[in-house]
Amino acid sequence: MSIVKRQITESIRSLLAKYPILALTGPRQSGKTTLLKAILPSYRYVSLENPDERSFATEDPVGFLKKYDTQVIFDEVQRTPNLFSYLQTLVDKSGQMGQFVLSGSQNFHLLERITQSLAGRVAIFKLLPFDSSELEAANLLPTDWKSLLIKGFYPAVYDRDLNPSIFYANYLQTYIDCDLTELTHIQDMRKFRNFVSLCAGRNGQLLNMSHLANEAGISQPTAKSWLSILESSYIIFLLPPYYENFNKRIVKTPKLYFYDVGLACFLLGLRQPAELEDQSLIGSLFENLVVADIIKKNQHQYLLRDFWFWRDAQGHEIDLLTRRGSGFDIFEVKSTQTILPQLFSGLDRFSTIAKGQVKTQTLVYGGAESQSRTHYQVSTWKGVDLGPA
Repeated sequence: MSIVKRQITESIRSLLAKYPILALTGPRQSGKTTLLKAILPSYRYVSLENPDERSFATEDPVGFLKKYDTQVIFDEVQRTPNLFSYLQTLVDKSGQMGQFVLSGSQNFHLLERITQSLAGRVAIFKLLPFDSSELEAANLLPTDWKSLLIKGFYPAVYDRDLNPSIFYANYLQTYIDCDLTELTHIQDMRKFRNFVSLCAGRNGQLLNMSHLANEAGISQPTAKSWLSILESSYIIFLLPPYYENFNKRIVKTPKLYFYDVGLACFLLGLRQPAELEDQSLIGSLFENLVVADIIKKNQHQYLLRDFWFWRDAQGHEIDLLTRRGSGFDIFEVKSTQTILPQLFSGLDRFSTIAKGQVKTQTLVYGGAESQSRTHYQVSTWKGVDLGPA
């Protein structure tokens, strides 16, 4: 088995000396525990999924933190919300940097506690499934992106050479059994599972809440709540539209993507690359692959950038853009393996509207060769460079 070096490692190490508490969040099985144990071998590790440790922390937090008073990793710490105010008191009193490291797989609950009790005392990181550069550095990245759509990016698929279908089936069951019972009181798990599958069929599309709710047979408030749950547990993310400073007749609805395209494919019933025949489906899955990979690189390289898409009322669109200084880096994503002049038309249109604010224009495509042209960068799906922070 090849060892995959996580890009976020150096950022965690550098901020360990500058903050009393570090928090690492991300989906289940993204490798948080493995990473923290590897880069912090001198730290004690306490899993608060262990009933005995959780009971100790809940019933006697003072005694618990006397035992685990410094250089400790608390895993799944959102399970013991009463600890946070005690941690605040301890780090304020000690002034010690890197005193505690918190880890959790439920974004909403963990960040809510941090906001309430630990603001200004904690550096927050997100560890998502592997990104393409991490897999490539470990010589694990498939050369065929259609195979990668099916395989996805979760560490266990690579570390244990698991069949992706078996992994995702068990992943979904674990997620529903463990996380959902804590996050909400969903009565009809079958209906929720169907809702998640319907979301997979809408990846890369504008979110139409009423249509999604109607097809799922639930109310709009329920659909909104369930989407929030999927976001909080790192199943999906909503990419917001950019609508400042330009034409007012533009789309203001977010687009829906899965953090891991392999999970989206599994939910769509796709088990083999040969089953990827629908060209519109291939296009949306390829777009999900590229956009999610850029989002992951942004988090893993700790660039802390914001990303949007842009679309006007006529359907003209830029798949992804980010601000850098006073300008934009813009990206167009196409699954084709052939570079044709019309593929650059969206980039040109936005550059004209933005009136000189565009710094770089990148076409990300399904081919195997990157090119540097006079006005554009042409990048393979695995070679997108986000540049400096």
